[in-house]
This record gives sequence, C-alpha cells and structure tokens, in this order.
Amino acid sequence: KDERILQIHQRIMKPKLTIDPPNAQIATSSSSPAAVNNSGVGTPSSSKQKGRPQCLTITVLGASGDLARKKTYPALFSLWKAGHVPFNTKILGYARSKLQLEEFKSKIRSFLKDSSSEKIEQFLSICDYVQGEYSTMEEGPPCFSRLNEVIDRLEREVEVNWKENAFINPTSLASSAENKKYKRVVGNRIFYLALPPVVYPSVCAEIKACVMSSTSGSWTRVVVEKPFGKDLESSEKLNQSLSALFSEEQLYRIDHYLGKELVQNLVVMRFANRFISPLWNRDNIANVQIIFKEPFGTEGRGGYFDDYGIIRDVIQNHLLQIMCLVAMEKPCSLSPDDIRDEKLKVLRCIAPVSTDNVVVGQYSTGPHGQPAYVDDPGVPENSTAPTFCTCVMYVKNERWDGVPFIIKAGKALNEAKCEIRVQFKDVPGDLFESRRGQGKQARNEFVVRLQPDPTIFMKMTVKEPGLDMNLAQSELELLYTTRYQRVVIPEAYERLILDCINGDQQHFVRRDELVAAWTIFTPLLKYIDAGGMKPYSYPYGSVGPYEANALRERVGHQTNVIGRDITWEKHGLGSQEY
Repeated sequence: KDERILQIHQRIMKPKLTIDPPNAQIATSSSSPAAVNNSGVGTPSSSKQKGRPQCLTITVLGASGDLARKKTYPALFSLWKAGHVPFNTKILGYARSKLQLEEFKSKIRSFLKDSSSEKIEQFLSICDYVQGEYSTMEEGPPCFSRLNEVIDRLEREVEVNWKENAFINPTSLASSAENKKYKRVVGNRIFYLALPPVVYPSVCAEIKACVMSSTSGSWTRVVVEKPFGKDLESSEKLNQSLSALFSEEQLYRIDHYLGKELVQNLVVMRFANRFISPLWNRDNIANVQIIFKEPFGTEGRGGYFDDYGIIRDVIQNHLLQIMCLVAMEKPCSLSPDDIRDEKLKVLRCIAPVSTDNVVVGQYSTGPHGQPAYVDDPGVPENSTAPTFCTCVMYVKNERWDGVPFIIKAGKALNEAKCEIRVQFKDVPGDLFESRRGQGKQARNEFVVRLQPDPTIFMKMTVKEPGLDMNLAQSELELLYTTRYQRVVIPEAYERLILDCINGDQQHFVRRDELVAAWTIFTPLLKYIDAGGMKPYSYPYGSVGPYEANALRERVGHQTNVIGRDITWEKHGLGSQEY
C-alpha cells in the first residue's frame, strides 16, 4: 500500500510539458451567464474534462500582418494573463513571411503590454510559427499539410504529457494501465483568419481538407473578419462558399464593435431597468442618433478604402448592428439565437435607404494644411468614394414607426467619438416657456458614449443655483474611468475570442443578418458607385458637410440651443455640433 502511494506521488510531481497560465481557472464567457455550447461537444475549459486530455490550438492565419500583431495577439495575451485561456493551449502563427520563430516573436513582443517581462516570455513560449503559402487546391499539393503536421505534433505532446503524469484521481487505486486506453487527446482547433476576404474561400477549403480536428468529441471553429462582401450579391457568393464547407455553428463572423463594453451593456440597460422600458418607444422618443467620428483621414490606406467607402467600412456593419440592439424587442432568453432572432426582425422592418435621406461627403484640404482624401497615395484623382455619410432609416413596426434613426459616420472630422444619442420629445405644457432660449427648450437625451472615455449619461434641464430662474442642461452621469477605476475593461477582441473559445455566438453575425443588412444598403451603394450621388466637400477637421445638419433637422432632430450647456463644457467642447 505504501509503495502504491509513493508511485502515485511520484507521477503527480513530474514536471509538466505545457505551460499553465497564471491564475489558471476554467475559461468562462465574459458576456453570458454560462458558456453556450452550440457545437454539440464540451468547451475546452479543463484539461481533465470527462476523464480525457484536452488540447486547444489557436491558429492565426496572416500572423505577420497588422491586425494579428496589433489586435489578435495582444487580446490572446490578455486572456492568457487573466487565466481565461484553457490549459494545454498552443497558439500558432501562419503566414507567407519567411521568419524564424524568434524573429516572429520579436515582431509581436512590442505589442504585448505588461510590467512583467517574465509573463510576456512565458506567453511567447506557447506561441509557434509556421511559414507557408495560401494557394487553391487546384494549384497542387495542399499548403496546409505541414500546418496539420505541426498541430498533430502539439496534440501528441499533450497526450504524452497526460500519460507520463498519469492524470488520474490520486485517491483511486486505478492502475496506470487504465490510463493507456485513451488513444488520442481531444484536440479542439480555432482558425482565426486575419486575411483579406478574397482569399477566404481557398483558405477555408484548405482548412476543411487538411486541418480539421478529427478526434472524437473535438470541434473546429473558424473566425472570419469583415468586410463580408461589397454588396448583397458578393456577400452571398462568399457565404455560399463558406457554408459549403462549414456549418453555421462552426463559423464566427466577427464584428469587433459587438465586443465593446457599452455595446454589450445595451441589452442589460434596456431590459434590466424598469424606468427605461416604458419610455423606449415612439410615444416618447423623437429621434435616435448613432454617431461615429474619426479625427484622421485614410493615412495611407486610401487604396483599400477607395474600394469600399465609409458606408461599407462602418455603417453597414458596426453602426447597423448597434442600431439593432437599440431597437430590438426583448428576447425570450439570452441564448445567442434568441438575441440574433430579434436583431433580424429589426433589420427586416427597415426599407432600403432612400437617396432622399442620404448625404455623402469627401474631405478636402484642412485649414492647417492637412491633406485632402484624393492626396492619399493610391486614391484616384477623380475619386468619388464617400469618406462621410449621414443617412436616415425608419423601423416600420409598432414600437418605432415614424422615429428617424440618424446614422452619421465620417473620417477627418473634428474629434474622435462613437456614441448613441436618444433624443426625447418636447415636454408637453411647458411651464418655462418664457425661459426658452431662442424659442426652443432643450430636449432630454439619453447618451451612451462608446469611445473615448466610455460613459452613460442623461441630459436634463435644471435650475442653476442663484436668485434668478436660469435654466441650463446638466447630466446624470456614469463615467466608467471614474466609477471603475480599479477595473480593467477588456478590449473587444478579448471578449470575442473568449466567446469563440466557449462556443458562444451571441456577439457574432449570423448569415441571415448579413442578407438583411445588405438588402438595406445595396441599392444605395450601387447608385453611388454608378455616379448617381456626388459627395459634398468638407474641410479636414470640420464637423462634416452643412447639408448633413440640414438633413438631420429636416427629419426632426432639435439642436440644443440653451445658452449654457454644462455637459459640453465639462467635456471641453467649444461647439454644440455633434
């Protein structure tokens, strides 16, 4: 008996071949009460799940590109530090660049932020790199054969580690021979395509042919980045090629705005607070604005941007998804499909955008010599691609009929900002009519600012202290950087990659959502592409074309005209334009 206990003790104390992340724990989704397993198998939360060794390989295709270095790897590092990456995880980079492993690590090391260089090196020790090509299956032998060999080798290492350390219950008297019946590790695989969409079909065909997980009880998931086509036809062509290879449960179409903290808070704010629900309808709300502003131009990306424009780049995906969360009805549960079903209903209630409700613009030279859009290398001299757009949409259902949703997005504007502004109707029977500024009273607004400085605030009219009856606007404010000073707010990519690990598709775009979204914008985009709508010029660093403000006022938006606005003063803004 004593000898048996000694043997078990020796096996347990053997060093492990894989690196356990600090504060290791079971990976749980940051965005749902429980990880939703929609692939029919368990999530890779534990290395001892159901008595079988687990392994997760995350392969980043296009690993030497900007997206992978600046977003994907830093997000994986943050998850690893927090203990959310499952035990026995390996991260593989795959790219055309002919790099040695240490060269590759040095390229991503500078984007990993931590006070401890030791943690960075520990994380890099679970990273590997494979150099290879992306070719079609017809061009010759599959390019991913070597990639599959590397992944198989990593999974075998986990299996050897399992058997050598005899991961059995120390209190049991089971023999080590019992452990040998596990022939293969449960090898789960994620492929993150940080690549141009044009290569998705051929790359996914190679994944399907060469590197799918084949062990019993395992799964394979594929993450694809936007843009998902340029119009309805190209989007469906791309989706058909991917759907022929993978099921909808295996495809994760990532829209990183759905991973932002305050976007994810929309469902909670709307359906967990009693006072909001009775006000959230056409009887009380005058209009809804969803605003995206960048203070810089294309800055060398003009060649890419000119093929897409601001509508395809931002409005058709990011801002339309936010609009769905603002407008949708209460889902019957928090399951991914129930939430996406409600978003789809909103999209199907929106008619294609009318050209009468659109203003497009293109930035010109700024007052301080900032370059015009057409000065960007790669942009044709006569380009009419819009760098700014304001469009108005209506959701034709019982809750929102007649309420304009004003979507505004632009580059080279006066500030960096992304926010949702719900403007309420005028107060009936105004007691303070004589105190109005320029004949109008300021309206209440409920504002959710996504960036910068995530904030939720309600703009309301109050009396200023003093003997006079002077009215001003102030706010009830929740500023995240103040309220949650000691809380690290995760980046959007961290949350979405963790959701993918856990099989939770709530914050990923479903195919029928894409079809409905492109149906709304494709007629407008074809009209613009054919030269039917010329962009108005606006100076670099301005608020955009004057015509956009005129459109906003025409559909019912009321600008705050009270002489003093505490909200804008507090945020250091000298203008009431937004």
